[in-house]
Amino acid sequence: MSIASITNPSLCSSPTIPRTKLTKHSLISKAFPFSDSQVCCSLSTRAVKLGVFVVKATPATESQPSKSEGGEGGEEYEYEVVLDKPYGLKFMKGRDGGTYIDAIAPGSAADKSGKFTVGDKVIATSAVFGEEIWPAAEYGRTMYTIRQRIGPLLMKMEKRYGKVEDGGELTEKEIIRAERNSGVISNRVREIQMQNYLRKKEQKELREKDLREGLKLYKSGKYEEALEKFESVLGSKPAPDEASVASYNVACCYSKLNQVQAAISALDDAMKAGYEDFKRIRTDPDLANVRASEEFEPLMKKYDESFINENAINAIKSIFGIFNK
Repeated sequence: MSIASITNPSLCSSPTIPRTKLTKHSLISKAFPFSDSQVCCSLSTRAVKLGVFVVKATPATESQPSKSEGGEGGEEYEYEVVLDKPYGLKFMKGRDGGTYIDAIAPGSAADKSGKFTVGDKVIATSAVFGEEIWPAAEYGRTMYTIRQRIGPLLMKMEKRYGKVEDGGELTEKEIIRAERNSGVISNRVREIQMQNYLRKKEQKELREKDLREGLKLYKSGKYEEALEKFESVLGSKPAPDEASVASYNVACCYSKLNQVQAAISALDDAMKAGYEDFKRIRTDPDLANVRASEEFEPLMKKYDESFINENAINAIKSIFGIFNK
């Protein structure tokens, strides 16, 4: 593979990922360089093509009011939902390593269930196959299970009404907005701004660390472990270029594991986020399983406009022979 890509395994042939002894990694301070030696494929500078999702979750703050159980804005409680693919959910990684709902696609299976709200936390899910229920592990492992699930997915959730332990902004946006409008910037506002800056910097450093570790694992043939690292990058609010590379690496992992459906989905995510090295996608040996799928060409035609235009020109040439004189 050209270290910037990764894909999907055959569930029956690949070993189950262990669900214990999860490792939490410390932060490092590096840039997030992208090169062929760091990603299974090269970065694309194309504008991001994002799907339509509902509003994002806001981080939890101490000022959040307590709520009564039951109705909207109620106390936290657990619920269960069974969904068929496509689920219509976008997830994010919390500061606690957990998996939270970041957005819900309007009209999707998740939206129609009427159960989910942005910020709800995944407590447990169906196993990759069968009827066993697995407690939600660290974000990367949970996403591995959700992506590869065969059959309907049961999700056990905790209702949190938008509260996410995401380590993002500490906000107090109302305070900042009011003080800015009055033309006064207090020490408290500056403190919040500095804390937000430092947290974003830490998140970027952690994404880089996960990417580097994922690539090392990938090169060692440890595709399932590499997947956890790449998924962790995707769950930490990456920039579009980071997301495109991480998704390509996820696609390559799944391809090496012979799990084509998950690979196709991840490859779609990569191009949606702006990945444009279509030549690499069409030639990368690590994506051989994906290219053999009947879904590959229709997927590529959604994004590779140059390939479509070239084919159209060649078709005109062959029909009219106008360039053969």
